[in-house]
Amino acid sequence: MRVLFVCVGNTCRSQIAEAIARDLGYDAFSAGTDPRDDGKITENALKVLEEAGLETADLYSKSLDSFDSEKFDKIISMGCGVSCPAIEIDQDWGLKDPHGEDLEVFRKTRDKIHNLVSKMMKSDTDA
Repeated sequence: MRVLFVCVGNTCRSQIAEAIARDLGYDAFSAGTDPRDDGKITENALKVLEEAGLETADLYSKSLDSFDSEKFDKIISMGCGVSCPAIEIDQDWGLKDPHGEDLEVFRKTRDKIHNLVSKMMKSDTDA
């Protein structure tokens, strides 16, 4: 299953979701409506992924414009009020952006995302 996680900056939540979903077997990607020009991921996002033993080498901030939404089975908004008139969002997870917060907030965000991806996987296999 191909999944695209969407947010604004593509530096925190959607990157965490991409790494977790890939680890759980999804063909996962992430993108932002206004990604960072330098492509860098928030340091705390990388730290919490590495703490969980997840691969971070291929993660970088990228634009939603670089993806064809028709090639995804699911498109999930991280919950930042992303308005994407050109694509249909299948789910909005309503997650608060941890950008600028301490490491513990990033850990909690990572754990919430892991639970959401796991639930999504269970519903996909039950369907």
